[in-house]
Amino acid sequence: MTKTPLQNRVSPDGSITATPARGSMFGNRGGRIHDPETKTLLSRRWASKHWICCVLSFKGRKRELMGESYTELFFLDEVTALAAGHRPCFECRRKDFVRFAAAWARAFDLAIPPRAGEMDKVLHEERLEHRAKRTYRREFSSLPDGAVIREGDRFLAVRGKELLPWSFDGYGTGVTRPEAGEAEVLTPPATLAVLKNDYLPQWHESASPAGESDEVTVRSSPKDP
Repeated sequence: MTKTPLQNRVSPDGSITATPARGSMFGNRGGRIHDPETKTLLSRRWASKHWICCVLSFKGRKRELMGESYTELFFLDEVTALAAGHRPCFECRRKDFVRFAAAWARAFDLAIPPRAGEMDKVLHEERLEHRAKRTYRREFSSLPDGAVIREGDRFLAVRGKELLPWSFDGYGTGVTRPEAGEAEVLTPPATLAVLKNDYLPQWHESASPAGESDEVTVRSSPKDP
């Protein structure tokens, strides 16, 4: 009998969907946003401003999905998580968090890298407009690798000279990135600035053949719940 998937997969626009597709990273939004008895989401979509992106495995810890603790959310990759408004976890991804904060400091000319709470405050304002996802109009030429845009009913990730169609299963064949014009951007402005200042996000293995990019690639785990 096929098990019904839980509603815990995150799209680049921040929406949370039930799908059997596997993610390569997971995270949370600062606490529990589900009913532990029914394992279904409540009406709210975050518990605090601390939206993080984590690795699937850390120190052998095991969790009951949608139990009494925080709500586990899953992403195709970090590019997806960043578009939705998350940032690297300070605990399980310490090195990536430090790189992210250092790039943030460069982007905004800060004397020292910001603390997690300082970045979360900015990101929370930039990712939401009331309860909806906030988007931004930006020139195609200004977008860094790892930015995600919305075009009609589809999402596309910027990868060099291409735009890669996004899905819960992975990226499709790229299309040529326009040299002019504007795009509707999902990735928050502060995160765009971080990407422009040499933060390299983790991409799903479907983004390109191995060895064609300097960015880290992550693979879907067969054990991903």
